[in-house]
Amino acid sequence: MTGLNKKNKKKLNYDQIINRRFFVFFFVVGILFLIVLGKFYTVMIWNQEEYEQELFSLTYTTVSGSSSPRGRIYDRNYNIIVDNKAVKTITYKKEKGTTTSEMIDLAYQVAPHLELDISNLTLRAKKEFYLAKYPKKCDTKVTEEEKEKVEQRKITNQDLEELKIERITEEELSIFSEEDLEVAYLYYLMNHGYTYEEKNIKVDATDEEYAYISENNEELNGFNTRIDWERIYPYGDTLKSILGTVSTSTQGIPAEEKEEYLAKGYALNDRVGLSYIEKQYEEYLKGEKEEYEVVSSHELRLIKEGKRGNDIVLSIDINLQQEVERIIEEQLLRAKSEPNTEYYDHSSVILQDPNTGEILAMASKRLVKGTIVDNIISILTSPITPGSVVKGASMLVGYNTGAIRIGEKMLDECVKIAGAPEKCSSVNNLGVIDDIVALAKSSNVYQFKTAIRVNGQEYFRGMKLNFNQSAFDTYRNMYHAFGLGVKTEIDLPIESLGYTAEDKSAGNLLDFVMGQYETYTPIQLSQYITTIANGGSRLQPHLLKEVHAATDSDAIGELLFSVDKKVLNTIDTKPEYMARIKEGFYAVMHMAGGYGRGYIDDKLNAAGKTGTSQSFIDTDNDGVIDTETITSSFVGYAPADNPKFSIIVTSPNSSHPNSSTDYASLVTLRITKEVTNKYYEMYGI
Repeated sequence: MTGLNKKNKKKLNYDQIINRRFFVFFFVVGILFLIVLGKFYTVMIWNQEEYEQELFSLTYTTVSGSSSPRGRIYDRNYNIIVDNKAVKTITYKKEKGTTTSEMIDLAYQVAPHLELDISNLTLRAKKEFYLAKYPKKCDTKVTEEEKEKVEQRKITNQDLEELKIERITEEELSIFSEEDLEVAYLYYLMNHGYTYEEKNIKVDATDEEYAYISENNEELNGFNTRIDWERIYPYGDTLKSILGTVSTSTQGIPAEEKEEYLAKGYALNDRVGLSYIEKQYEEYLKGEKEEYEVVSSHELRLIKEGKRGNDIVLSIDINLQQEVERIIEEQLLRAKSEPNTEYYDHSSVILQDPNTGEILAMASKRLVKGTIVDNIISILTSPITPGSVVKGASMLVGYNTGAIRIGEKMLDECVKIAGAPEKCSSVNNLGVIDDIVALAKSSNVYQFKTAIRVNGQEYFRGMKLNFNQSAFDTYRNMYHAFGLGVKTEIDLPIESLGYTAEDKSAGNLLDFVMGQYETYTPIQLSQYITTIANGGSRLQPHLLKEVHAATDSDAIGELLFSVDKKVLNTIDTKPEYMARIKEGFYAVMHMAGGYGRGYIDDKLNAAGKTGTSQSFIDTDNDGVIDTETITSSFVGYAPADNPKFSIIVTSPNSSHPNSSTDYASLVTLRITKEVTNKYYEMYGI
């Protein structure tokens, strides 16, 4: 009996355990069901809109059309200097399901009807075409072991394709005929860029080419025609170099800037500014592309119209620019008929508003084998030895350091430093002169004696000049404050600094203060003279004046913004010292015997400074400097009491020392006078 009770009791315990487990199981299942139900409620009802938006973002795909026309470029008087012209364009967009062999067949069908420049066909493109045309043959170029590595995920299929391409030989490519190469280039154009993108196959197609594609586009799967655009220049080559260039649709974005542009949302075949103004102001000039939605049938539906880029207005007066270029060309040719000009080949001019930093005209012309070519980029990149034009900055160092006083007189005599030949002014023994005469008659000696004091010494004949780095630094810092030897920050993507020498000899200080030690670019000289003209503010020189919204007509659009002047720094000096420099520059132009007499007509009431410097060139291109020449320069502004413009003119190697004649061309003077007269004729004063 006892045993039976034990069995019943044991069975009862088992039943209780089972019941309890079932209860726990169903309880857990119930909780999980409630969680799932709650999650379902959250997704489907509570956060329905959020999840619908997330689903839409994951499945909704858009693509952009080809680059829209760029904005126009105007001069300061709203003359269009860069515009767009409609051109017939042949395009291709791969249709869904098109195989590689079908694309090759299509290329063979179309290529004979198009004139293509196969000089752009790269070795890589040839190999890719060979791989596409002979896939089975190329498959033998990789080993079974290499194929197994793909299965093992040690390398990718793309890696395998790269191995095939690398192993295609020049001998194998030699089987291609001229026709094959044309097809290969067309095939490359058809595949360049993303699959969804419409590729420009040929821009500015002939009427015959355009008609062939238009009439047969239903049979030529993916080929089509449309009207594209290209840049045109109503003023011809005037200023064209500095306006810059734009890539073609086949070039797309530059390879070296690929990552930068892609990060900004560009496509590989987008047209972008490649140089100078087009590149500098890409963000304003670029158009807004058409946008399409990719629908389920793999067709595209337009959802946003394209839009031309914004228009920019430059500070340049294109009519003044044309006149400046003409004057340089005429005077360049005239000078080449004069003695001692065999090494002279170019002159440069910059006209600038010293109150705003706006560049009004900027030109340089070079004579190359009897042909005049544009040389404007040298204004930014080719430094010259400036000579005495920099003496305004040198004189200011003397005032600031207390080395000289306003009105102080010194004896102009040949200076003799121990171990060095005599150094004199260009006209020996000007006698006792003050600071104004020193600038007017370009006394080197006045600057030498001042520099010796800045160096911590007093001049006496035969003295030893001590090396003092701080004296160099004092002068160089002042020059930098004027923009000499530093970036001017002109709104262009390229600019050189010029040559800054190493200070190893005390005697170099004397060369420094008369502009014979370091070199500066013409744009730096322009910034220097504008700083003097406006009383001491170093302004950023700039070409952009305004940005306007694009319009559908020829009219200028709404003003989006104007460029304000940007003060980079102000000269650390007393107002009376700067005024004294300006007084000296006025004397250069108006004092009897002033070296600037005749450079600018008196009616303009100008101030300025001439410069003549020794320069050295390599005449036989063997890498060795072998000939001494003379470079002439001028910097100035007008009117002296209320400057409206500044001007710099440089003529490197305009003459050279010659035992048979000491004739020096006056080409810089003539250019200066003609340009300023033309400015007066156009603007008054």
